[in-house]
Formats: sequence, structure tokens, C-alpha cells
Amino acid sequence: MRQVPIDKIRNVCLLGHGGSGKTSLTEAMLKFAGVTDRLGKVSDGTTVTDFDPEEIKRTISINTAIASFEWGSSKYNIIDTPGYFDFVGEILEGVRVADAAIIVLSGKSGLSVGAEKSWDYCEARKLPRMFFVNKIDDERADFKNVLEEIKAKFGKALAPFQVPIVKDDKVVGFVDIIEMKAKLFQNGSLAEADIPGEMSDEVGSIREMIVEAVAETDENLMERYFGGEEFTTDEIRAALRQGVKSGDIVPVLCGSAIDNKGIGVLLDAIGEYLPSPADMPGEKTASGELKADASASLAAMVFKTVADPYVGKLSYFRVYQGELKPDMTVTNSRTGNTEKIGKIYYVLGKKQIETDRVIAGDIAAVTKLSATVTGDTLCKQGSNIAIEGIKFPEPNLTLAITPKAKGDEEKISSGLQRLVEEDPTFKVYNNLETHQMLISGLGELHLDVITSKLKSKFGVAVDLIEPKVPYRETIRKKVRVEGKHKKQSGGHGQYGHVWIEFEPGEEEGLTFEEKIFGGAVPKNYFPAVEKGLQESILHGVLAGYPVVNLKATLVDGSYHPVDSSEMAFKIAASLAYKKGMEEASPVLLEPIGHLEVTVPSANMGDIIGDINKRRGRVLGMNPIGGGMEQVVAEVPMAEVHKYATDLRSMTQARGSFTLEFERYEEAPPNVAQKVIEESKKEKE
Repeated sequence: MRQVPIDKIRNVCLLGHGGSGKTSLTEAMLKFAGVTDRLGKVSDGTTVTDFDPEEIKRTISINTAIASFEWGSSKYNIIDTPGYFDFVGEILEGVRVADAAIIVLSGKSGLSVGAEKSWDYCEARKLPRMFFVNKIDDERADFKNVLEEIKAKFGKALAPFQVPIVKDDKVVGFVDIIEMKAKLFQNGSLAEADIPGEMSDEVGSIREMIVEAVAETDENLMERYFGGEEFTTDEIRAALRQGVKSGDIVPVLCGSAIDNKGIGVLLDAIGEYLPSPADMPGEKTASGELKADASASLAAMVFKTVADPYVGKLSYFRVYQGELKPDMTVTNSRTGNTEKIGKIYYVLGKKQIETDRVIAGDIAAVTKLSATVTGDTLCKQGSNIAIEGIKFPEPNLTLAITPKAKGDEEKISSGLQRLVEEDPTFKVYNNLETHQMLISGLGELHLDVITSKLKSKFGVAVDLIEPKVPYRETIRKKVRVEGKHKKQSGGHGQYGHVWIEFEPGEEEGLTFEEKIFGGAVPKNYFPAVEKGLQESILHGVLAGYPVVNLKATLVDGSYHPVDSSEMAFKIAASLAYKKGMEEASPVLLEPIGHLEVTVPSANMGDIIGDINKRRGRVLGMNPIGGGMEQVVAEVPMAEVHKYATDLRSMTQARGSFTLEFERYEEAPPNVAQKVIEESKKEKE
């Protein structure tokens, strides 16, 4: 693949709801550009950018993939992202390194939640964008309706560049609003024709919308517009280019990826209207703004990592400044360590095309970086340029992982760590209290894919179960109990005798005091008594959970000058503990979480009702603008294991939440009884 100047590079991210046709659109572009000789299908698992076995099996995009190819004198890096919300981390990787986005809509489904979120991603990064209304050849497609929906949602910035021409319920071509010519589909090419008379009013109003948008890009053009002057086609194109770059104009194009209609027009529009890296503001760093200049000092960011047990690690990167060549030694600004660059590749799905350099603005991949992870900056050796990484959402669904075969624990741990490397939205940790390995992700589909990869890539099968809730136990009243350990078996015996007062304590753990008079228990045995109690509070008498807020005061006892020992007093303390806990009205405590939910105003009633069903307490409601509200509540952690899935269902994925542990509270009797019974069953 030949090198092109920076102003001829286009880094374009395809965004949209799952099923809108992003991967099929990428496939159509590659076919139209002559990169592939056949049109792959998602349903057949033959597309260039859905090459992962999991994607082929499920017929959905799971990973962000790159398709680099030439079109005319330009080089396009098309970044195909997933549409399912469980894989938002992959979407954010693609958005982070793109200079523009195409939001893909289905002509029959219209505006979707995925499209709304895609718009928000672009807004957050201030990315120029355009809409592509796909599947217009479907008999249920309605371009006019889709246009009205997105105009109502996103405002007057929309500028339709095309209007489909429909004949006998089939799309036979489109009217080019810029050139004001009809173009008909004929044997894979376009033939010019007159605009159908019945479309003149519709086309005229859309043309007026475009001209008005053009006039608003420049004061001189505005004066001429009000003076009744016509703009030339070149003036319109130049103004549109400027308006798209600034975000004031959002073009709307249409076509069909499956039937290869409108694809050439889209490819031309990318080159003509979407910005190059040279057109975009430089990345800001602590040491200044980076320039899209191949002669400047190197600064590149790794935005995606793929861990393969056979091929090794593949790191996708974008060069923001300077150029990267094979055999260079570079510095990782996060770690301060150096990395030796091996072979560098342009990427076309899973195909790798070796190159001798990658210049500023371009995207490529490198193998076998030893200690570089997603979000790291690679810079000239000895430099310390740090580009802002990617802000990934925190995982919101946690499940426990159990091996299907004994002895697989080490292989599971190793495989999961490799998967963590390539997916920053996935976390693994061991809960030392419940003795479970926990994995956290962004939804059930996300975790299902993780476990499936664990089996296919690393050869271990696992089950996912709900994690144990870390309950606690405590007491409600003060008691005074005796603990006596006496054993005689010839020779030295064992003797330890204590009286201990147990009562609710103010500190979280054990508060130990002694009030011994007259040496009833020698001082050298006090630590043994405390140690016996510290070990005992790890297990309560109700359901075996750790005991908190316990105060123990050693008040009396006795000893034997020969038979007493630290071990004997430790055992005596544990006997007193067991007896005292049973008599001091023990209760079960459950963890309570602080929940903040952001949802559309229309869903408020459902959300509040659902929180109440989960035994939660709503503390407040705050309007936050944009038709969204925040609900603040406290809710038992045991009731929200799968809240991520339920909230997505209730709000059509428009809602989000954060959950943090707040404190422990006494569990209601019915809940406590159920937990105690389950604990007894486990012991049996």
C-alpha cells in the first residue's frame, strides 16, 4: 500500500445501532474500491472486518476492526465498530482515533438508541460526522420518515445531499441535491437523468435547506443569499466542506450496502467533505499541542490490543506526530521503559500488509510490544510526550467463575489475564472472603463472549454463577459469659479460664479491653485471649459470616501455674465467644449500596418502582437536562447483581448507573432466615 500525504488520509469511524449494517457497508466499500472481488456477508461469516470466531459464530460485531485501502489519490482507514452496548469499550477505541464518523441508520428501523449514543460520542470528541441511511432498497424503508426523525432529534444542522427516487416501490436512483441532477442505478454505475417532475417540490425544499446552511457558514455568502444571488456548485461544495469540518453541517446520504447502491457516492463524499488529520486540531499534551507533521518528534498512541495465544500480542496505534519505522527504539511515556519496534503493518481486517513507515495521521499495527497496553503513548527515545488515553466505562455486572474441570484454575487465571490485556472494560479479581474468582464486564453478552473466548483460545470451560454476598454479623445486647478449657491427659494438662463481657462496639472490627484485678489472669495471657477472639470473629454463629462492631472485655478468670498456656487461653476465649454470641441477640447485616441512576424522564416511574421492589430507598431526584434525570437511592447489594441488564431493558439502553458500597444494615428477618438456611445447606 503506497504512502500518501497527510491531507490525503481519512480516519473514519462507522457508528450505529447493532444491525444497522456497518460491517456490510465496510464490505461494500471494499468491493467498490476493488480491494475485494466478492461481497462478503455477515450471515455467512465471510466479511473482512468480522473475522473473530466469536463474531462469525454469533453473526454480530464484537471487536473494532480496521479496513485500510486506497480510493483515488487518498488512503482511507475505515474503523468498523460494534453496535451492541456490551462492547462500548471497543466503540470508544474507534472513536478516540477517528477524525470523523459516519452514523449508519437503517432505512426501515429509523432513528435508534445506538444512533443517539453515536451522536453523543461524536459530540464528546467534537468529531465531524455524516449520516448514511442504509437499506433504502428494503420495501419497508422510508427515507423521508428517517430524515424527519433525525431532524427532530438533532436539529437544523442536517443537510440531505441525496433524495432517493422510488419507482414501483423500488429505489431506482437518487437526486443529487448539490448538482441538482437525477442519477439512476444502471448495471453497477450511475446514469444522469432529469429530476422527476413529481419530486420537484420535495427536492426544491431540501435544496433551499442546503443553500441556507451554506449561507450560514460565511458572512459574505449570507449577504449574497439575502440579495437573492445563486451560489455556484464549487462555492456550495467549499462551504459545505468548511461547515462539516466545524460541525455546523451534518450531511445525510443514502444507499444500500447489500445491493452496492450509493457506495461510490459515499466514498467520494468521505474524501471531499470529511477532514484529514491535517484539518483537525492538534492533540493537546502537558508539553504542548501535537502537530500532524511527519518531520516532528514521534508521538503515537496504542488504542487497541489483541492478545492471541498463537500469534502473540498485536497493538493497533495511531501516529499523531512524526513517523514510526521498524527497528526504532521508542519510549513508553507511562512506564518510562523502552520498546523495540518490530515489523509494522497496515491492517485490512485480519490481513496484515507490511510497511516501511507510518507517518503522522495514519493508523497501523505492530507486534510483540512487551509492556505496552491500550492507552499508552510511544514517543522518541528519551522523550516524555503523553497523549490522553481512552476513558473506559467501569464494569457494572459481576459474576463468579467456576471451572468445569478440577485443576483448571491456573489455566483459567492465565487466560483471563490475557483477555484483560485486550479489553480494558473487563476486570478479574479474587474475593478472599468468599473464596470466589469474580469477573466484571458491561453486560451478560460481554461476559458470555469472554467465557467463550476462554474456551476457544485457551482451552478451558467454565460456568458463571451469581457471586456470594459478603454479609456480616453483629450483636445487639451486652452479655457476660464464661469460657473454660480444661484437659488432663497425663503429664502437663491444659487449663484456661476466662470471663468475658461482649457488647456492641463502636469500631468496625474487634475492640478488646481487659479489666483484671488481683492477677486472676496473668498479663502474659492477654494477647492469647485477644488472638483467640480475633480468629473467632472471622466466623459468626448465624451463617458463618465475619462479625463486626464487637467489643470484648476480659473481666475475670483463673489459671493454673503448671497447666495454663497461651493455647489454653486462646481456646477458652473462643469458647466464650461462641457462647456469648449466641446469647447476645446476634443479627445478620447486609451490604447497602449508594445507587445513582441517570435515565430519560419518561422512565422515572418505572425506575422508582423497580428500586422499591428491590427494597431500596429513593433519596432524591435531580433533573440534569437533555430530558434526563438522576435518581439517587440506597439499595441492598444482594438485590442488584444484574441491575445492568434490567436497567438496559427498562430504558432501551438509554439509562446508566453507578453503584458503590455505602455501609452495612441489619437485614430484614425474612432475608436473614433465607441466608441462614442456605448457609446450613452448604455446610451439610
